[in-house]
Amino acid sequence: MKYVKPKKFLGQHFLIDDQIAEKIINLVSDKTKYILELGPGTGALTKHIIKKHYSAKYIELDSESVAYLKVKYSEIKDNIIKDDFLKLDLKNIHPFPFALVGNFPYNISSQILFKILENKNLITEMIGMFQKEVAERIVAKKGKKKGVISIFTQAFYDVEYCFSIGNNKFSPPPKVDSAVIKIQRNNVKRLKCDEKIFNHVVKTAFNQRRKTLKNALKSFNLSYCKEINRLLTLRAEELSVNDFILISLNVRKNNK
Repeated sequence: MKYVKPKKFLGQHFLIDDQIAEKIINLVSDKTKYILELGPGTGALTKHIIKKHYSAKYIELDSESVAYLKVKYSEIKDNIIKDDFLKLDLKNIHPFPFALVGNFPYNISSQILFKILENKNLITEMIGMFQKEVAERIVAKKGKKKGVISIFTQAFYDVEYCFSIGNNKFSPPPKVDSAVIKIQRNNVKRLKCDEKIFNHVVKTAFNQRRKTLKNALKSFNLSYCKEINRLLTLRAEELSVNDFILISLNVRKNNK
């Protein structure tokens, strides 16, 4: 069978440690029936998905990888979709709620996460490989690593940092260390505030993260109260999701 050459422009770094691959798939929740694997590459995770008999589909953009997978794992050839995950309407691919798994290309990992958030009522959980630094930002609940991506994700998902992986576990080895995280959909159906205002407040606060919120959010027309005044003395990284919701609820309508 022809060897698949990793392609730099696709951000391909193939996982070559089978024990780690199995460990990743074992993180999938017991109740999960449907799985979508993003970027199966040469099938490091795929073979463990097959072993567990999930109802699964596989999205791969690389033609060479698709051809390889169809030969190597012929039993799933009809469930391999050659397409760009970021451009797909996921409801047409998987109409039932599903878990997303994958060794994600690091050059588009943030875009993948925002795609997950756009489909939060379809994607019940995600177990994914990220650049370690990005993984730490996603799960951060306090401190300097906390940012926009932390708040947006944690508004709708419970987050867990699972384990780190050295670059020697990949071919070719990336220049950075990697980490696997798991996010699971929480019970929040919709925020208790206008989501557009919430997004605007969070982005503005972290764009000027060294300033207190009183200065960072001075362009907003806020209704002040004791609790709002207290929050405005803090910096963005010190606020919880609920704190940002409270501020958003107190933004007057002309700030939409």
